[in-house]
Amino acid sequence: MSDIVVTGSAPVRSERSGAYTVRHSRSATGLALSPRETPQSVSVVTRSQMDDFGLNSVNKVLDATPGVTVEKVETDRTYYTSRGFDITNFQVDGIGLPFAYGNVLGDLDTAIYDRVEVTRGATGLMSGTGNPSATVNYVRKRPTAVLQASAGLTLGSWNDRRVEADVAGPLTPSRSVRGRLVVAAQDRDSYLDRYSQDKHVLHGALETDLGDRTVLTLGHTRQENRPRGVLWGALPLNYTDGTPTAYDRSTSTSADWTYWNNSTATTFMEALHELDGGWSARAVLTRVDLSSDGKLFYVYGTPDRSTGAGLFAYPSHYQLDNTQKILDLRANGPFELGGRKHELVFGASLAKSELQDRSMHGQGIGTALPDLTTWDGNYPEPAFTVAGGGSDLSERQRSAYAAARINPADDLKLILGANATSVETTGTSYGASRARTETRTSPYVGAIYDVTPGWSVYASRTAIFKPQSEVDASFERLAPATGSSVEAGVKGEWFDKRLNGSFALFKTRQDNLASNARYVGIQAVHEGVNTLARGFELELSGAVTQRLKINAGYTQLSIEDDAGREARTFTPRRLLRVAGTYQVPVIEKLKVGAALNARSATHRDQGSGTPVRQPGYALLDLMARYDFSERLSATVNLNNATDKRYLTSLYWAQGYYGAPRHGSVSLNWKY
Repeated sequence: MSDIVVTGSAPVRSERSGAYTVRHSRSATGLALSPRETPQSVSVVTRSQMDDFGLNSVNKVLDATPGVTVEKVETDRTYYTSRGFDITNFQVDGIGLPFAYGNVLGDLDTAIYDRVEVTRGATGLMSGTGNPSATVNYVRKRPTAVLQASAGLTLGSWNDRRVEADVAGPLTPSRSVRGRLVVAAQDRDSYLDRYSQDKHVLHGALETDLGDRTVLTLGHTRQENRPRGVLWGALPLNYTDGTPTAYDRSTSTSADWTYWNNSTATTFMEALHELDGGWSARAVLTRVDLSSDGKLFYVYGTPDRSTGAGLFAYPSHYQLDNTQKILDLRANGPFELGGRKHELVFGASLAKSELQDRSMHGQGIGTALPDLTTWDGNYPEPAFTVAGGGSDLSERQRSAYAAARINPADDLKLILGANATSVETTGTSYGASRARTETRTSPYVGAIYDVTPGWSVYASRTAIFKPQSEVDASFERLAPATGSSVEAGVKGEWFDKRLNGSFALFKTRQDNLASNARYVGIQAVHEGVNTLARGFELELSGAVTQRLKINAGYTQLSIEDDAGREARTFTPRRLLRVAGTYQVPVIEKLKVGAALNARSATHRDQGSGTPVRQPGYALLDLMARYDFSERLSATVNLNNATDKRYLTSLYWAQGYYGAPRHGSVSLNWKY
């Protein structure tokens, strides 16, 4: 009989390890499992990969994550998809709520995170609600018992200037009180006309031992984004004759007075207590305050190919405030049954989200604009006096969950669990009631069979539950989207778990998912669409040799509706991500690396049979780091090295071009 090794709640850190993988993760099931022991696809972008390739924003990290597509619809609003569906569940240290509108506002910084873990497929066990896409879990940096510090200065293209500093260590001689402080600031212009960005990040955490078995952690994070010359909407993609537009990559529809300020403040308190028999209990109380304020300029219409005329102004002032309060209680540990050891995690969470937003339209809606190829953004700032509607929403979510890792035989492990979630929403959004009360229990079952000490086969199935607020043509709220997600595959680990590999087959059925059908006045009405997504994924991450580290993944999928027609055609059907670094043997202080991000062609129908197509493309990033000493190093990064021209997204009927070739130089010090 083989025993299960219980790792307890000791934190896992990727920082300063140099690794491109981690030994275990709790993101998928709440249990501390290695990638091979987890019956779902889990990808990790570690601190080392972030530092090597300058992944200092969430968009950059997820653009480097296998199986994830970043839909940059505007400069400061982004959607994410995986396996064909929108990602709406984002967590910090395993705690979070679905987004109210399914998107991220602003440019979220990664200076405060140790790593980012992405569990692909349906994640009803730990999330309760959401799409069968993925859950993204940001894992914070924590205080340390040993003094460590680092600082960095980066200079890059378009006047990009960034500084960051990080210090952690004991605050008392006994090391019973520990702290961490992370600060970062970045100010940059852009390849886009008139766009610039200024952001500041502060993260502080204090950790103290309350006796031998209890640790209390208090923390606060704040980020301020101050972009100017922002896109609200983007470029028209077709001329009136149906042919695709062709603007310079720097072309922007922003007026010179536009801005979109976003701030996020997160305060958390965590208590961890070690119980007898290898058990531990954890309580986390979190408050998140999001605010947004923007004076925005939307350009609508279809331009004439010869004159550029046919575009019109739509200015608006948008404000949003969202407060989330979350309490999560859980316990985990081993138990014996039938003469064998097993492991259990169970818990409950209470969450409340309150959101208010408001749009005030500016005077002069419908004013004709000149040809975008000659326009310099000069448009008089109007008075914003026309009420455009808004939202006043309150949501309560209650969940109870449990998962057990059963050890019926030496080579076989079963993971059985369920999540019971109740969601109650009150209020209205832009004239439509969002009132709903939904309750559903989502079961989870997984199995892992060890074929050899380094190879396993696995399978898992979980249910899908997604309450919806969208209305149909009768202005009645759509019923929840439901379905199931099935995954099976092979996983391997080598070199003492320093290298992990997997092959996964997946099939997801989602019924009654809201699809934007048409507008009745200003009200969007939807229809429920049944969608089937299936495909396969390959992934390899970690240390291939002592010198070569890699994080690579390939995804291929199909997405169809009930009639067998292609659905969600803006999503690439083939996606390849490869990032690797190599320590040069003849120059031991030199590390070089490359990252390839390749995707297949996408398209969308703009209406009346007018298509927009984005051919498949590949982006190549290069890096080199030289260590002058154990403490001082310099890194050079070159992004889009081949200067590829491409649209960032076809998620919407408008789009803009991605950044041309650009680079940066960083000087880094560590202690």
